[in-house]
Amino acid sequence: MIIDVTVPMLPESVTEATLMTWNKKVGDFVQRDENLIDLETDKVVLELPAQQAGKLVEIIEADGATVTAGQLLAKIDTSATAEAAAPAAAAAETVPAAAATQTAAPANQSQAGVAMPAAAKLAAEKGVNTANIQGSGRDGRVLKEDVAAAASALAAAPVMATSKASAPSTAGERVEQRVPMSRLRSRVAERLLQSQHENAILTTFNEVNMKPVMDLRNRYKEQFQKEYGVKLGFMSFFVKAAVAALKKYPVVNASIDGTDVVYHGYFDIGIAIGSPRGLVVPILRDADQMSIADIEQAIHDYAVKAKDGKLALEDLTGGTFSITNGGTFGSMMSTPIINPPQSAILGMHATKERAVVENGQVVVRPMMYLALSYDHRLIDGREAVLTLVAIKDALEDPARLLLEL
Repeated sequence: MIIDVTVPMLPESVTEATLMTWNKKVGDFVQRDENLIDLETDKVVLELPAQQAGKLVEIIEADGATVTAGQLLAKIDTSATAEAAAPAAAAAETVPAAAATQTAAPANQSQAGVAMPAAAKLAAEKGVNTANIQGSGRDGRVLKEDVAAAASALAAAPVMATSKASAPSTAGERVEQRVPMSRLRSRVAERLLQSQHENAILTTFNEVNMKPVMDLRNRYKEQFQKEYGVKLGFMSFFVKAAVAALKKYPVVNASIDGTDVVYHGYFDIGIAIGSPRGLVVPILRDADQMSIADIEQAIHDYAVKAKDGKLALEDLTGGTFSITNGGTFGSMMSTPIINPPQSAILGMHATKERAVVENGQVVVRPMMYLALSYDHRLIDGREAVLTLVAIKDALEDPARLLLEL
């Protein structure tokens, strides 16, 4: 029996997706629940598993196609067996790329040489010029495996590969490569631009002496890891300090909805994480009810999921306040952009030893600049400054977090 492979129902507010790279080709046997292809949305990457085992007999939409919920993507023959599918798959592998291109209808000749998003990304990483690659995809499109083959040839025979797979490099040549923007990057760009257009963003700064937190961490990090199986980092202290400050100044945890102000009686803290697909902000829900160990474990799990592209839509939905750590990359100071519909975001930066004055004496301390960007339509400077001071005070005297002072 022939069954259809269709785009599943997409998450709420997501209208379309982009097909990444097919993991199977026509003639391959697929097992039930085996991932056929990833669908990239503007929020998450979704896997499309096979509903039943069988032979993949037709692929309707190629890599890079834009699709919507319910759209037909491929067909599977469930009556086929793995043994019967193997010879067909082997035969398909022997078809040269040129032959595959020749089967394209003349009306689609204009698609020849077009690189699919995954192929274009790999080409940029490998330094391969896709214009000189004979694509093996539908209508001559350049696929990821075509780029991989060209890159291998380039590595094996640099002189020959340069003339076949990439444009020759000459002195003074100004090389450019155009790569499609991913859906996630497009969405991030859209939201940040929206934030700057719609919010009256101001940023207030302060600095914090990190020595008390660093001493506490150094004292207990080995015992902490043995007890909880996760490293004790700094982010959990910042989350706790931010929650304590938001409790004192709830307007910073609020948001604007039309002409209303929505005060949130909960603390869902977004943690900005870099991923291969771009910046993502998974949410620590009810962070006020989480222990230091809970926070560190959740951040670790999110980092792994972000790296593997496994973040779910619910991981990224909501949030009342965000924290971003540019210090991971060496940033000394920045003005973070608010993540709408939130009204404020805390920016952490690099910790550097600096000379400071304590009790009339010049001493060296590990100092970090803090930045709080806020929507001045809702939050006055007083609340913003006091919120940042409360975060600073909590970090410079961690016992405050235990005593809720």
